[in-house]
Amino acid sequence: MAVDRERVEAAVRELLAAIGDDPAREGLQDTPRRVATAYGEYFAGVGADPTAQLDTLGLEGESGELVLLRDIEFRSMCEHHLLPFTGVAHVAYLPGDRITGLGRIPAVVDVVASRPQIQERLTDEIADALQAGLEPLGVLVVIEAAHGCVAARGQRQAKSTTVTVASRGRLSEPIERAEIMALIGERR
Repeated sequence: MAVDRERVEAAVRELLAAIGDDPAREGLQDTPRRVATAYGEYFAGVGADPTAQLDTLGLEGESGELVLLRDIEFRSMCEHHLLPFTGVAHVAYLPGDRITGLGRIPAVVDVVASRPQIQERLTDEIADALQAGLEPLGVLVVIEAAHGCVAARGQRQAKSTTVTVASRGRLSEPIERAEIMALIGERR
């Protein structure tokens, strides 16, 4: 489902008027159009199926050791305040009979992040998409993000980050998780 740009533009003009500013003044005249364009990007994942990003390949007798992608950058919009949150996702899976191209995993993260979201659900939905699309023996998703709503309002904790974890299958087991967490934290 595409973003209705005309409605977004009208809503932004109304919002600007509602906060006491003049949407027709210089500096704000193009703001409704710019916001509509940005929202087209921010919310491109609304209604999209993230598993459609997973082109799978058979392992054909290979053992399929752990696959881990670290530091997948993402941006999303908090559904509570429509403010951005940004961070990195670390995604691991233990292949069953199928694998996917490494570029497909960030594509899944992008689709799920490109909708009004909360970090906890984002983490779960990425894990669920990989579980459904690849049928692996296990999945682990760790997300660390900074939230605009935490940094810019309320207690204004500009340097705080939030970490969420979702695990499925064998990667839910504490020993398996600990090994992957060590790999995520390991830097050379």
